[in-house]
This record gives sequence, structure tokens and C-alpha cells, in this order.
Amino acid sequence: MARYRALMFQDMGSAPNAEAETEHLFAASAPWFRSLLARGEYAGWFAVWRGETGEEGDEIVAGGGIHLREMGPVPGCCRVGRSGHIANIYTVPAHRRRGLARLLMETMLEWSESIGLDQVTLSASSDGRPLYSSLGFRATPEMMLPVRRISVD
Repeated sequence: MARYRALMFQDMGSAPNAEAETEHLFAASAPWFRSLLARGEYAGWFAVWRGETGEEGDEIVAGGGIHLREMGPVPGCCRVGRSGHIANIYTVPAHRRRGLARLLMETMLEWSESIGLDQVTLSASSDGRPLYSSLGFRATPEMMLPVRRISVD
């Protein structure tokens, strides 16, 4: 999960020093994921490639997950609920355009419904927007301001 999170940001061009930033992000993400998983606040899925003959060995070629959190009351729903933020959707380049991201998304959405989440959100890259729109996601007016940026030396 941590490796794919770092590669996802690298592919999106989020880091000026891609290689160093990717390694730093990988190292920082691993303990974060362990903590979320231990508290039951993250669930992840992977797609495994078994090779052309099934004898080459298993290789994880795509992954993604949902960060679970409490949701405060909003207009139209004045109760506290649970939401999930879908994140870290990544497919290795050699396996893209084969429907793996769609399969992962459909699996995560079915799971979200089965555990009673009230809503799911995600942040979409330009490459991912068509897929997410086709699954019923709509754009929202969310904005973001990085308060603190950790530099990589």
C-alpha cells in the first residue's frame, strides 16, 4: 500500500524531485498505514497478476483503499455517520487499460455499502476522472491548502 501510494503521487507529478520524494513518501507512509490498519480505519484491496501461465509467481499490479472516518451532520442528514475516502488507486503501467481500477473501485463501493457507509469521497487525478464519473461520482467544490510541507533533502 505504501509503495503504491508513493508511486501514485509520482505519476501525478506531485513531486519536483520525484525519486527522492517517492522514497521519502514510501518510508513515511508505511507506519501511517500500519497505524490506520491497527485501528480499523483503513481497508485495502489489491489485484494480483499470476502471469500468462500462472507459473511466473504472483505480482501485485494494482491497489487501492478506503480511509474510514466519522462524518458530522450535513444538510439533508442531521445525524453523525461514517464516510470513507477512497485513496491510493494505482495500477502499474504495464497493466493499465485492462479494467483493474474499475474492478477495484466496484469492489470498494460494494464493500462500502455492505458496511453501511453514508458516503464515499475521493480526490481524482485527470486520468481517473472519467472512471469515477462513470461510477456516479460528481465533482464537488472542495478546496485544499497545504499548511505545512516537509522538504526532502
